[in-house]
Amino acid sequence: MKINEKNLLSFALTRPVDLDGYLLFKKEGKFQKRFFVLKGNLLFYFEKKGDKELLGLLLLEGCTVELSSDESQPYCFQLTFITPGENRSYYLAADNQQQLEIWMKAITCASYEYVKIMVTELQRQLEEIDNRNKNQLIKKETTLPERPPRQRQNPFNKPQTASHSSTITTTAEITKPSIFMPTEFLETIKDDESCLENLQQEIGRALKEDMRADQKLTVT
Repeated sequence: MKINEKNLLSFALTRPVDLDGYLLFKKEGKFQKRFFVLKGNLLFYFEKKGDKELLGLLLLEGCTVELSSDESQPYCFQLTFITPGENRSYYLAADNQQQLEIWMKAITCASYEYVKIMVTELQRQLEEIDNRNKNQLIKKETTLPERPPRQRQNPFNKPQTASHSSTITTTAEITKPSIFMPTEFLETIKDDESCLENLQQEIGRALKEDMRADQKLTVT
């Protein structure tokens, strides 16, 4: 397929771009300063910024990005393209460590294959989040307490308070007459009517004697 150079140039110069800036590019055994433009999986390079003439283009598919062992440049990395017939490497160098990391990361993420992998991973994470939210919603619905049925009350029925009940019980206990008798004595006389009559008479006489004694004391 024939590529139209004018269309490529127009695409390279159209904003926005993913990343651009100067890098050292090794060609014919020596490093030369070139202006690079990264758009998608295409890496364009020019002689300098603002040029209208495109020097070259690298299609970033099927390549690996790694640090270079070239000791002539401290911040050097290489792009290696693996093909059935041969492996071809391109060497680039940044001005400092920060620019080196930025360019290596951007080029690594630029290939279509990498984008496909990332899309698949993001879809998987999205499904996990969606399933987790559904499970939490189901769990929340099943653990909600049931509302007790509303009970209708007769407004004319006034509930008796605890204090009122306590007062009534106490009053009853105070006003109720009580006579203590030994249990053994009651067991002995419960079936004997004559004994009960004698007991009543004895109690009556005792009460009368007590009344007479009180009267004498009053008169005195």
